[in-house]
Amino acid sequence: MSTDVHPYRIAIGDEALADLRRRLADTRWPDRETVDDWSQGVPLAYIRELAAYWRDGYDWRGAEARLNAVPQFRTEIDGLGLHFLHARSPHPDALPLLLTHGWPGGVVEFLDLVEPLTSPDDPAEAFHVVCPSLPGYGFSDSPAGPGWGVERIADAWAELMDRLGYGRWAAHGGDWGAFVTAQLGHTAADRLAGIHLTMAFAGPPEGEVELSPRDYAGLAALKEFQRNESGYSAIQSTRPQTLGYGLADSPVAQLAWITEKFWTWTDHDGDLDKAVPRDRLLDMVSLYWLTGTATSSARLYWESHNKVPLHQVDVPTGITIFPKDARMPRPWLEGRFTQLRHWCDADSGGHFPALERPEFLVAELRDFLRPLRKQA
Repeated sequence: MSTDVHPYRIAIGDEALADLRRRLADTRWPDRETVDDWSQGVPLAYIRELAAYWRDGYDWRGAEARLNAVPQFRTEIDGLGLHFLHARSPHPDALPLLLTHGWPGGVVEFLDLVEPLTSPDDPAEAFHVVCPSLPGYGFSDSPAGPGWGVERIADAWAELMDRLGYGRWAAHGGDWGAFVTAQLGHTAADRLAGIHLTMAFAGPPEGEVELSPRDYAGLAALKEFQRNESGYSAIQSTRPQTLGYGLADSPVAQLAWITEKFWTWTDHDGDLDKAVPRDRLLDMVSLYWLTGTATSSARLYWESHNKVPLHQVDVPTGITIFPKDARMPRPWLEGRFTQLRHWCDADSGGHFPALERPEFLVAELRDFLRPLRKQA
């Protein structure tokens, strides 16, 4: 196995973009929903209009240029080729920061964070930023066999940071990235200055604890999510291969599968574009379509959904809760994350804060990690 790190540049062929436009034009549409809302899924009129824009108005080359403006690399770890962004700060004493995405996300969602994190007005606030693509996502290789769950990914991330020469660093994640980051807090604690999460999970503590009205509301929302919004995870965690045939063959299927999650998980008043502009949404959908990773990305659910052990984490931890994201009771989280140093209930935002509220997320990372830099 090579330990070399090779520069990488994204270059999707013109034929792939032409094929996408042809498939969009030839879509076989279903009949419309029998309701006037999203309770049966993405409304036909909405997805037809969005698909037409994807075909005739959206510019993948712009997204490709934004990605290629950040240094990218690939390296092989544990037999798998992994892709990552690596933006070093011009300030040599910057703190290395590992950012991990989830589903349906990718490194493209972190692009608005790179410049303010690496080149802040105050050099003391600077970070070296590393954003890997999860195995089976984006421009990382897809595992050819089972076993690439959260624990193995965390081990690979720790090896990646070692390979880049970072002896001590910080980590952030949401969605699957939060599970990977929390696992790093358990297995790589000696190398971590701290971890920051936007979707933290913990089981109930053994002893009795007092819960606030917001804690009870969060638990009720999670129960409602399980009842009405978890169909995607049930399918991806049990039959990702069957699902993948449709998503790999139909760009509109891929578009609808991801758009529904953005509609449901972002903080908006009925206009999704206000939370996440459609070009940024289509950056994400295009990334899955053009890399053919609908099936391989879904397999992470088969590997790890409801299977990740919620180990105790003893490194300094920061948690930011956004109102349209999952919320666990703070006393439960304090039982798992024994050094919970930073807690913030944001007043707006959802599951994709790097897209919805990038400036706020940057401020949260700075605030949490500021007192930990000297220890790093």
